Amino acid sequence: MSEERTGAPGRAVAAVAAALDRIDRLDPRLGAFTEVWHEEALARAPAAALLPLAGLPFAVKGRSGIRSFAARRLIAAGAVPVGATSVPGPGTAWQTWGQGAHGPTVNPWRADRTPGGSSAGSAVAVAAGLVELATGSDGAGSVRIPAAWCGVFGLKTTNGLLPSPDRSGLAAAGVLARSAALAQTCLRHVLDRYEPWEARLPVLALYSEDLGYARVDPEVAAVVRGAVERLAAAGVVRLGPGDCHLLDPAQAWQEVRAGAPSPGALAVRAENDRRLDALLARTPLLLAPVTPNRPHGHGGPGGIYSTASTWVFNLSGHPAASVPAGFTADGCPVGLQLVAARGADVPLLGIARAAEEALPTKRLLHLREHGPTERAFTLRTRFPAPAATEADGAATG
Repeated sequence: MSEERTGAPGRAVAAVAAALDRIDRLDPRLGAFTEVWHEEALARAPAAALLPLAGLPFAVKGRSGIRSFAARRLIAAGAVPVGATSVPGPGTAWQTWGQGAHGPTVNPWRADRTPGGSSAGSAVAVAAGLVELATGSDGAGSVRIPAAWCGVFGLKTTNGLLPSPDRSGLAAAGVLARSAALAQTCLRHVLDRYEPWEARLPVLALYSEDLGYARVDPEVAAVVRGAVERLAAAGVVRLGPGDCHLLDPAQAWQEVRAGAPSPGALAVRAENDRRLDALLARTPLLLAPVTPNRPHGHGGPGGIYSTASTWVFNLSGHPAASVPAGFTADGCPVGLQLVAARGADVPLLGIARAAEEALPTKRLLHLREHGPTERAFTLRTRFPAPAATEADGAATG
């Protein structure tokens, strides 16, 4: 997709109408949307056709998402918001599921599993092809986790790069998209002083399975390690020696989120910042699993912190992306996390795009008429087949 998409108003109206039709037909089974804006979207489309994004339909995270900085910039560039996606309902753990207009939000790959949160509906809407792009926010992994578990691209921007209503400073704006290339195109219109950047390959990278503290499901680790090896074989990355040894940030994150961090929590945060800054000064790219576990059931994760490998970068502020890495044997998507230095969002997008081109991540999902079940989607993919709350939740997670 090129940056300039301008075209005839009729094509923009048709694209928006097609997205609305897909939502009407499929969302009752998915629960990705809380609101769908039929009349408003169709009314915006003719004028949007004359702008760079030419009426690209997109979704916003939560009802308040339409007021976000990213959404306003996308609209100004000609994207058309078609609805608000689901976030956790009242009393629902943010990491478990969203609550759409038709009930709980389900993972389009495995309806018995959560899509992740809290940008649940945004990830599902993109994964199921209802829209190609959706906004999100990420305070502990809320863009990267659902992106990983739904098999789409997700980016958490550098903390503070874009405005956020989160007073703790942990949440950063993000985007979920069908590809890093599309996210790259759209962020050209969101970020100030965007300078295109082509990845100079291979990029020196360090892979850490556990970041020094996480307990990773062996099968998840194997899928991610296989993706890293393919990137190295394709010449996208050159793996350097060493590992990443961070302190477990769980308690520090919780105290910072509560607004009263103890000296111990501040010390953990400062030490991890020091270690990450030193690592990324000598090695431009850090690779790790997005989550230590595969998608859990709708009842919750139990004692597992799905955020174990993500929230450390909310504390440190580094930009981080999730790229589809493959699948577990039971058909659950797995995400590879890419982390770069603060402010290196554009280079990170360029590397993510190169990674997507090297990894076998292109696929088509088609929802059958009987609705989402464990096999509700027909998958065409080049992956090996498996063997056998603030402001509507928009600033949390």
